[in-house]
Amino acid sequence: MELADAVRKQLRIHLSEAQREAFETYNRELISARQRASLTSLRDRESIERRHFLESLALVRAIEDAGALASPAIDIGSGGGFPGVPIKIVRPEIEMTLLEATEKKATFLRGLIATIGLAGIRVVQGRAEDVAHDPAEREAYALALARAVAPLPTLVELSLPFLRTGGVLAAPKGSGAAREVRAAENALRVCGGAVEGMKPLNVPPPGATPTLVLVRKIAQTPERYPRRSGMPAKRPL
Repeated sequence: MELADAVRKQLRIHLSEAQREAFETYNRELISARQRASLTSLRDRESIERRHFLESLALVRAIEDAGALASPAIDIGSGGGFPGVPIKIVRPEIEMTLLEATEKKATFLRGLIATIGLAGIRVVQGRAEDVAHDPAEREAYALALARAVAPLPTLVELSLPFLRTGGVLAAPKGSGAAREVRAAENALRVCGGAVEGMKPLNVPPPGATPTLVLVRKIAQTPERYPRRSGMPAKRPL
């Protein structure tokens, strides 16, 4: 699969030569560091392109089509930088924060940003439960991104405190997306969110088609949320 051709034909995103080079560098860095930093289980270029790069770019296309792409944005549980870094590469005007709890992954992300030469992007190391109570981070963002972080009831509690009222959480989900939305009804009510839409992501085959869940923050999240580290996952709202 040729990344540039796939994103141009299917996602209507044109990659400049500099952006192509950025993705090439990103791919090499991932393969080089994947084991020591536990970044991805994928080993080859094409698998990484589809699972990580194309899904991230399909996500930004869907968010744009929904009129929800906004800055500043935060990528919660960024891991190897997905989807925040690919989005930053193709939409450099977005101010991006990568939130990652694991030191090895945060160190990789800082090195990656420097190697690619990206500006307007930073890494914050810490758990969402703790960082969301920092006055500098709470209600500071217009867009929250979260890929493969947690089931939606937990994710709502972790992410909505970062959003200003009117902001959007964009969360790609699997085949159980509708079930997760139903399970998150109470968390949404408590934390001030409402599901605004669900749509399949336009990711080239093979593989399953993710479903994008968009949650609009319609009211302030009470100060007590998120609860202390581990509680949102152990006892979802």
